[in-house]
Amino acid sequence: MKKCAFLTMGDIGGLKCDDPMVYGPLADKGWQVNTLSWHGTGTDWQAYDAVVIRSTWDYQCHLEAFSNLLETIDAAGVRLENKIDLVKWNMNKSYLRDLEKKGISIVPTLWGRGLDVDQFPGFFREVRAWDTGSKDLVIKPRVSASAKDTFLISANADEDTFHGVASRFENREWMVQPFMESVVAEGEFSLFYFGGQLSHTILKQPKENDFRVQEEYGGQNRLIETPEKKLQARADQVISALSSIPLYARVDMVRFHQDFYLMELELIEPSLFFSMDPNSPERFAMAFDRYLS
Repeated sequence: MKKCAFLTMGDIGGLKCDDPMVYGPLADKGWQVNTLSWHGTGTDWQAYDAVVIRSTWDYQCHLEAFSNLLETIDAAGVRLENKIDLVKWNMNKSYLRDLEKKGISIVPTLWGRGLDVDQFPGFFREVRAWDTGSKDLVIKPRVSASAKDTFLISANADEDTFHGVASRFENREWMVQPFMESVVAEGEFSLFYFGGQLSHTILKQPKENDFRVQEEYGGQNRLIETPEKKLQARADQVISALSSIPLYARVDMVRFHQDFYLMELELIEPSLFFSMDPNSPERFAMAFDRYLS
């Protein structure tokens, strides 16, 4: 059998990982999967036909070490998925600006580095000008995951809040976006692509009185059997705008002005929610085998 390594963390703790659901379908197509911690040492990467970045959900805390590992695997001549150029580009959310230049509609965003409380009034003026129906803003780091250090701020917040948030972004790159009311009213759509083809779609909704849709914050998910044509068309455009077609991708979209705008594109270690669609593990295995052949 051909051998494939799925990179993971040393210990995922209480986090949910659906990846084992694809091991059987991959075995049926002649692929043996070994799960390896990306923190491990001494691995003979050339013993594998492919290495797939999967549940490496702590890489943001060790960016240099993670990048070095990917360079090592790539230099060994082993097939790395997703490809190293896409992964490195996707590490910093400034990739959204690149996609916007290619005609992709993204959630309106301000970009900067370092933060002072005197900047907040200007942020709120921009939020009102964007006409999103919200007077609140969201600020988050450009390198992050699972809504870590993501803050929802209202214009009437107290001074301690502004100073506290500003202190979190001292000497850090940040992005400011309007709070999208549709995330609370409807949710955030995630569309999953394997080998450039849509596999399945879910709607992620935050718990009551929260804005974060991640499960670790109480968010709930449900399968969308047939996504709206415009939603899929917008997600298809995102995939088509990439420099190469990835093995897997998660495209996060929100409804805005009777259309759908890109919130995030996940090409490194997104949960692929195989448990939400019973046919998705087989679709992944088929795309994987076709893609790597």
